[in-house]
Amino acid sequence: MTADAPFPFEPSPARGRVLVFDSGVGGLTVAGEIRALGPRLSVHYAADTGFFPYGDKSDDALRARLPVVAKALVENVRPDVFVIACNTASTLALAEVRAALDIPVVGTVPAIKPAARLTETGTIGLLATPGTIRRAYTARLIEEFAGDKRVILHGSLELVKLAEAHARGEDVPPEAFAAAQAPLFEAPGGDEIDTVVLACTHFPLVRGQLIATAPRAVSYIDSGAAIARQTIRVLPARNESGGQGGTACLTSPPEREEATVRVLRRYGFPEVQFVAIEPIEMTSAPSAEP
Repeated sequence: MTADAPFPFEPSPARGRVLVFDSGVGGLTVAGEIRALGPRLSVHYAADTGFFPYGDKSDDALRARLPVVAKALVENVRPDVFVIACNTASTLALAEVRAALDIPVVGTVPAIKPAARLTETGTIGLLATPGTIRRAYTARLIEEFAGDKRVILHGSLELVKLAEAHARGEDVPPEAFAAAQAPLFEAPGGDEIDTVVLACTHFPLVRGQLIATAPRAVSYIDSGAAIARQTIRVLPARNESGGQGGTACLTSPPEREEATVRVLRRYGFPEVQFVAIEPIEMTSAPSAEP
C-alpha cells in the first residue's frame, strides 16, 4: 500500500498481556480475534485440560472449580486481562471468577443480540453445549434481545469433540458435521432458520464444515470479534506489556496431551507449560443431566 493510500492500515495502539482461557482448544478462535484486533498485545492461552469437557460437568462442580483454576492461571501468567473464552463457564460462573481476581475479566455470551438484528425470517438457531442450553442466563438473553423471534436450541457435545478432532488434524467425514447439526434444522420450525448462533467457542473452528453440510444457506455468527473489542476496551492504561508472542498453559501434564500441544503450536503457542491445580471438592461430579 502506498503512503497516500486513502485507507492506510493503522494497527491498534493497545499494549498489554492478555490470557485467554477455555476448557480445551476452542478458545483459540477468540485468541485469534484478539491478536488480529490488537497486534501489539501479548496473547497467552490456557486450557483446563484436566477437567475437559465442561459441557458434561455439573453446575456445582464448575462453580467450585472455575475461580480456583482462574486464580492459579493468573498467578502463573500475570496478565492484565483474563478472557473466559467459553460460553459454558461464562454463563455459569462469570461473577465468581471476577470476585476471585483483581484484574478485568471478559466473559463470552451467545451472540443472540446480533442474530436478532440479522435474521430476516425471524427464526434463529442456537448451537451450543447442553450446559449453555440449559442455563437461565441463556434464557434471559433470548428474552431480552430476541423476545419477538423464534429461537430453536440444540446442545451438542459431539460437535465439540468433532471440532477438537479437526483442530488436531484428524480426518473427520463431512457426514459427521451434518449429523451433529441436523437436529437444529429438523426441529419444528427449523426449516425457517436463516441465522445460526455458534454459542460455543469450539464451533468457529469448523465453521466451514458447518456451512458446507448445512441443508441450505444460512448465516453462522459468533462472539469472537465482540470479545476482542471488549478486551481492548478494558485494558488498564498502565499494564504489564509483554511484547509479542505468548505461552500456553495446561492443567494436565503436556506429555499427556500431545495432540493438544501440537494444536497450540500450530496456532502460535510454541511454549506449553503445566499449571498444577490443587484437588477441588466436587471436581469429579457428573453432569446433572440424565
